[in-house]
Amino acid sequence: MKTLRRLLYRDIAASVMFVALAFLSLFFFIDFVDELDGVGRNGRTAWHALLAAALELPGHFYELFPISVLIGTIYSLARLAQSSEFTILRTGGLGPGRALGLLAVLGVAFGAITFVTGDFIAPASEREGVLLKARLGGGLKLEGAGAWLKEKHGTPEGERSYSVNVAGASGAGALAGIRIFEFDGDGRLVSRTEAREGRVDDRGNWLLTDAEVTRWPRARSDDATPVEVQRQPQLVWPSTLTAGVVAAAVLPLASMTTAELWRYSAHLDQQAQAVQTYSIRFWRKALYPLACLVMMALALPFAYMHARSGGISLKVFGGIMLGISFVLLNNLSGHIGLLRGWTPWVAAATPSLLYLLLSMAAFAWLVRYR
Repeated sequence: MKTLRRLLYRDIAASVMFVALAFLSLFFFIDFVDELDGVGRNGRTAWHALLAAALELPGHFYELFPISVLIGTIYSLARLAQSSEFTILRTGGLGPGRALGLLAVLGVAFGAITFVTGDFIAPASEREGVLLKARLGGGLKLEGAGAWLKEKHGTPEGERSYSVNVAGASGAGALAGIRIFEFDGDGRLVSRTEAREGRVDDRGNWLLTDAEVTRWPRARSDDATPVEVQRQPQLVWPSTLTAGVVAAAVLPLASMTTAELWRYSAHLDQQAQAVQTYSIRFWRKALYPLACLVMMALALPFAYMHARSGGISLKVFGGIMLGISFVLLNNLSGHIGLLRGWTPWVAAATPSLLYLLLSMAAFAWLVRYR
């Protein structure tokens, strides 16, 4: 059994890594050519383009690794079946249940690799890539109206709610174009704070630079108090919006870990903001490592196909089509779940469950009738 496990695992792991390396080489070349378009602007060189393309690799590896697992495993098992090695293993005592168990263990290992890459390596690499482009491009500009954050808390004057808008980030990593709107308990605008840039510490204190604070008096018929405008070179604004929450709102979703997505979803829910998009994203990221198990289950039926039912190239092509369809359905289910208001974990788990049922049905049919 130990020799059998070593044979299967070594052969499948080598095939999977070869496919993953081929995918990464292709995407690295595409990213590098795309980055070359900006060489010569703002001091960008070919080295910066090379570095930016390299920082995209962990994210590509995370997204493509389950497909690499599927294609590599299909290739390895189909090759063993074509050379009758898998048939010999079956006659030697490798039953369907044992084969499924062996691949499940390897699938768990591949899932662990996917989890570590997606939760530790890829987010850090994505953040570095964003900061690199911000430094070279003179800052990071957010699309549309920028990022909006909200919070509520009590003050000596009563309950206050705040709407915070961030237009982007500077090349040094500071927030840029900050606007803070303060409302009283009745929804009336009390003050507006604008700052050229600012930074947020872990306790939620915002250090604003070149701030302008505009305060409106309470609306009364006998009140002729003018609007008060103050300008301060430095202003500290205490808040419950920590650096982690702000980073989640400003940086791309790919730069967030599973725990950060959970915390940001909880924050949005507490502030009565739309949370469906981030909840679906959280469940998709949490369940994505399990896709490696599904891919292993999808690949196993190919080992029970007779050699004359198609060559290795045809089976690998079928694996590529299965992998592409899984990625398409995985992305489509998130959009459909968002539009139809599905429970987030249902929208995230549906593609994996469907393909797992498909693989088990095909496996049971091949074992029984072939």
